[in-house]
Order: sequence, then C-alpha cells, then structure tokens
Amino acid sequence: MVPALGRALAVGLGGFIGAIGRYGLTGLVQRYARGDFPWGTLAVNVLGCFLIGLLMALARFGIVFGPRTRTFLAIGLLGSLTTFSTFGYETMVLVRTGSWLAAAGNVLGNVVLGLVAVLAGLALGRLLAGI
Repeated sequence: MVPALGRALAVGLGGFIGAIGRYGLTGLVQRYARGDFPWGTLAVNVLGCFLIGLLMALARFGIVFGPRTRTFLAIGLLGSLTTFSTFGYETMVLVRTGSWLAAAGNVLGNVVLGLVAVLAGLALGRLLAGI
C-alpha cells in the first residue's frame, strides 16, 4: 500500500470513530446536565485534551507507537473528537519550550479569531438567507 494512502486511511478511520464518539458523548453528557451551558462540548474538549496529553507523554517517555498508530490516534480519533485537544497540546509545547508570548498568542488567536470567524459566518449566512 502506498504510505500516504495508509496514513490517509488511518486518519479517516480514526476520524470516523472520533466523530461518532463526540456525537455520542456530547449528547450523553448534555442529556444529564442541567441548564443551557454546553456541558457536553466542555466534557469532550477536556477529555480530548487529557487523552492527547496521555498519548504524547506515552510516546515521548517510552511507549513507542508506530507512525500509523500515532496518526490514527492523534490526528484521526482525537482530531475528530475535538480539535481543541490539538490546540491544547500545541499551546503546552510552546509553554514547555519557554515560548510564553507565542503560547498566549495561540490562545488569544484561536479563541478571539475563532469567535470573530463564527460571527462572520453567521453574518454571511444571514446575508445569503436574505435575513
């Protein structure tokens, strides 16, 4: 099998499982939560951050995962479960290397620009819908 195809299939399979996991877990948590706060999304994001931290620590400190397994778990499964886990891990890498300004920029950029992008998308959607 062509290596790139194998990686793509690993990402796709992991993404399929992660998306189903996100859908199921978010719904389960939200069903039992009280109020309008998005507890399900928060739970998935925190779980994804924990799992990517665990995965990367295991990979870094002795538990060796092959490249396809890492691709399946980190990019496919966790990337589909929540991209927030990648954001959290990358921010902590910046902190660990002493790049505090870059870490703060990453946090502010992702949160602020992400919210601005949501507002822009909502505005464009309203415009296109004629509202």
